[in-house]
Amino acid sequence: MIHSFGQPAPWLRIRPMLSGFDLTLIAVVLALAALGLVTMYSVGFDHGTRFVDHGRNMLLAALLMFVVAQVSPQRLMALAVPVYALGLTLLVATALFGITKKGATRWLNVGVVIQPSELMKLAMPLMLAWWFQKREGQLRAPDFAVATLMLLVPVAFIARQPDLGTALLVLSAGLYVIFFAGLSWRLILPVMLAAGLAIGAIVVSGDALCQPGVDWHVLRDYQKQRVCTLLDPTRDPLGKGFHIIQGMIAIGSGGITGKGFMSGTQTHLEFIPERTTDFVFAAFCEEFGLVGVAALALGFTVLILRGLWIAAAAPTVFSRLLAGALSLGFFTYAFVNMGMVSGILPVVGVPLPFISYGGTAMVTLGVALGMLMSIARSRALMQR
Repeated sequence: MIHSFGQPAPWLRIRPMLSGFDLTLIAVVLALAALGLVTMYSVGFDHGTRFVDHGRNMLLAALLMFVVAQVSPQRLMALAVPVYALGLTLLVATALFGITKKGATRWLNVGVVIQPSELMKLAMPLMLAWWFQKREGQLRAPDFAVATLMLLVPVAFIARQPDLGTALLVLSAGLYVIFFAGLSWRLILPVMLAAGLAIGAIVVSGDALCQPGVDWHVLRDYQKQRVCTLLDPTRDPLGKGFHIIQGMIAIGSGGITGKGFMSGTQTHLEFIPERTTDFVFAAFCEEFGLVGVAALALGFTVLILRGLWIAAAAPTVFSRLLAGALSLGFFTYAFVNMGMVSGILPVVGVPLPFISYGGTAMVTLGVALGMLMSIARSRALMQR
């Protein structure tokens, strides 16, 4: 259909922008978003506009996902170095001129207050995927060493802010790229073995290490307290261990089918701290029980597997590495959040995707999904 002025009808111009989207990925994201809205309505009903804001954040993330999906993987690759350089520059500026709140220097005022470490969650896999694409066919050990350096420099800046949760997410995103690029198991297994032995030693000697006055050197006091609280929350049940204890009580009290929507006593009597953000999983478990957790876990599993399928089918090294890292990034988010709420990991402030309240995290997830969609669309459009 052509207008009299020779221009195609608006819907004909828009239609190419709507084609090629991965319907499976869209469906599972919509299902998880629906669970997030239902959960936020219950846990945030007396938190002012939390539910409305959560919905608004989701709409913003959806818009960003759609916009980023229009950007070709080739263009994403061209943006990798500038975005990484910008993120690293902002991290240095934060260390020098950042805003300090509650003992952490994580924010920077550039006319508006921003948290530069959030940008690194996306810049890191972009940069490393670009690096390995450039080294395709001639990878050597020094190439992996350079990639590791590019990873550890921003992670060190973020850890010093301190922001261990974001540092963990950035570190894992980079490690996924390095792993998918072909890092030898001969290098991976010794590191995993050393980490396992270190964790085992901490668990075995936890009582002695957690005594007052014992200095761990590599960790700050509050970080040491988090590890000691994980080993035994009852050391300080009304203080440092309160979060974990109440979270585990809420999870256990949900049983098989849960107490029902809007009926969680731990949640609505305000025994669960941060019930709309870091500990929203505990509130979800209490109200929806094992059945709800199984549905949530299934949603994340489908999302991750679909992302890995997109990665496997991607035509270039850059697309494969980026899609693989972004997909496993969702696993890191979900596993760390569920683990810290369940008492098997230290509390590090990692949100549960689509469920936890938070505009910045939702925007980051939207952009990540947009890049996955871009890679899926490029393959679908090439096959036509």
